[in-house]
Amino acid sequence: MTRVIVSEDCGNSPKNLFLQKLTIAFAKRDTKFILESVTDDIRWNILSDNLIEGKDNFAKALENLEKDTTMEISIQHIATHGKAGFVDGITQLKNGKTYAYCDAYTFNNTKGTTVREITSYLIVIK
Repeated sequence: MTRVIVSEDCGNSPKNLFLQKLTIAFAKRDTKFILESVTDDIRWNILSDNLIEGKDNFAKALENLEKDTTMEISIQHIATHGKAGFVDGITQLKNGKTYAYCDAYTFNNTKGTTVREITSYLIVIK
């Protein structure tokens, strides 16, 4: 079971709530919700590691995530404006690794109901 900790200021808009749900879906490996939340031409740039383009390749990348179980995720900040948003926090995996992360999102439109691009910044803490 994944423990989820969310800062009180993270849910103050519909787009912030959407990114909160999406971040928790990544932590809980809810690929159905994630795939419903992105465009067919999604681009996921995991800096210094990989650029994933297209929904099929994105789905394959999500399958690889399922190997590492998230024990705890802390969402410290969520901010959105126009077609952009970001989420940052800390993730602890079952394998003992801990990451600080920041995901920058580009929405498909200003309503913020689907994501067109994600840029992930990851720093290994331990």
